Amino acid sequence: MKKILMACLLSGLVPLLSYSQSTAETAIRTVMNEQVKYWNEGNLEAFMQTYWKSDSVMFIGSHGITYGWQNTLNSYKKGYPDTAAMGKLNFNLLEVKRLSPVYFFVTGKWHLSRSIGDAEGYFTLLFQKVKNKWVIVKDHSS
Repeated sequence: MKKILMACLLSGLVPLLSYSQSTAETAIRTVMNEQVKYWNEGNLEAFMQTYWKSDSVMFIGSHGITYGWQNTLNSYKKGYPDTAAMGKLNFNLLEVKRLSPVYFFVTGKWHLSRSIGDAEGYFTLLFQKVKNKWVIVKDHSS
């Protein structure tokens, strides 16, 4: 009887866990879509709202490591001073993987279509759920 009860309980949890996984993954994909939207509007401040607004944010790019939300925004503004430099962004998400109830790891490819010449590379992102919102806490883009 205990085995039957346990099997019933576990079978009820599987759909719940799948729902939680798909809901969280959908939220992560929504954040990524927001990034594309804001970037393509030329709005770096809104683009940066998808990052954790903290001095602990880490961005790793071709110029090394940048710590902090404001420093990361300043770096974006320096590297992309106008919409011609920003171009139009597109992401190809290769993997969206849940690591724990509060962490997701995302791997993908980025592409900028620009009149001054296209640019592209790969990224890995660590998302964390902070105050019930999924935000990027670590970004390694090359």
